[in-house]
Amino acid sequence: MTEVRVPTLGESVTEATVATWFKKPGDKVETDEMLCELETDKVTVEVPSPASGTLSEIVAQEGDTVGVDALLAQISEGASGGETAPRKAEDARAEGDGESAPEDSAGNGKTTGDSDTVAEGDTVNAGPEETKPRDPEDAPSAKKMMDEAGLSAGDVKGTGKDGRVMKGDVLKALSEGGTKQEAPKQAPRAPSRPEDADREERVKMTRLRQTIARRLKEAQNTAAMLTTYNEVDMGAIMDLRNEYKDLFQKKHGVKLGFMSFFVKACCHALKEVPDVNAEIDGTDVVYKNFVHMGVAVGTPTGLVVPVVRDADQKGFAEIEKEIGDLGVKARDGKLSMADMQGGTFTISNGGVYGSLMSSPILNPPQSGILGMHKIQERPMVVNGQIVARPMMYLALSYDHRIVDGKGAVTFLVRVKEALEDPRRLLMDL
Repeated sequence: MTEVRVPTLGESVTEATVATWFKKPGDKVETDEMLCELETDKVTVEVPSPASGTLSEIVAQEGDTVGVDALLAQISEGASGGETAPRKAEDARAEGDGESAPEDSAGNGKTTGDSDTVAEGDTVNAGPEETKPRDPEDAPSAKKMMDEAGLSAGDVKGTGKDGRVMKGDVLKALSEGGTKQEAPKQAPRAPSRPEDADREERVKMTRLRQTIARRLKEAQNTAAMLTTYNEVDMGAIMDLRNEYKDLFQKKHGVKLGFMSFFVKACCHALKEVPDVNAEIDGTDVVYKNFVHMGVAVGTPTGLVVPVVRDADQKGFAEIEKEIGDLGVKARDGKLSMADMQGGTFTISNGGVYGSLMSSPILNPPQSGILGMHKIQERPMVVNGQIVARPMMYLALSYDHRIVDGKGAVTFLVRVKEALEDPRRLLMDL
């Protein structure tokens, strides 16, 4: 019998929700064939089969919340579709001397076919290799109550098996004043009119959407967020792009878009104003001598921010290729945790949806985010003449705790100058 367990989900991610099972008990499976899909706070994770055989049991059902290394299912290796683990165990005993091997302290000799009841926490199906101990999983009701009260597992003393936190433990901690400062709770929803109730549909938020909601609100509650605006004439970039886009695509195999210009312009400006590329850690300011550029991408399941690592060291073609690849992975739900970690600054392009002006919200713990918007022809005064120019509003939201107004304005002006005269990027001006 082979166990299917929750894989490592990535840095700071400790649990997931079972989204979809692609197989059902009794189905034959092959090694590396996808069994189920897990939804975490940030990405969707596919769980492959560790062995060939028959899916004999599904332990975690769709909608269940599971922790890292939790048991998802059992696979009977080499068994036919109707053969189960108890049947295999009986056959094994019949071929021997008819007696079960005595169970030692590690549980060796005991199979899943034994008549004894397997208690929670017992080690079963142990072979020559020693099974490593696993951290106890807290009761789901206890975890829910701790989340609502703002408690972590370290704030509650568990009295369950192996230190597992139970609902009663949380209630005891609450009665002893163990709650942290509670976040403001959402006001209760007003009841619907009777004639409207049947026309409403209630759908549970996905873990990704819950995380987006929580992080955006945390950014507003934590950072001293302020936004400064400017506008940029996109004419120079549009002319340059039209002149070289065919040659660029022929040589590099990728289209020349606007995003690479913005990434390079931001990297250029971050060198002059490093505070925008820094973050606060307690009473320290952590300056990043590199730029991992987050690029916000809208997907059917919500907003994700994959990261172009070391963007300041890459050329236009490398940036365009990487953004294109990350965009495809985001739409297909194939982003890994590594694709989304470590960003130091973010660019969000609301212009692709037609947004003319907005104030982007910070992506914690970053201290700055640039909002791009729709390109629209507007009357501008150029050399004393009113002419129509392709203009875009830019918005820089920043954490005023670390970035002063002068630094924020300087950053946005440098981005504007680099975009209106791309030659500055070549000459590092």
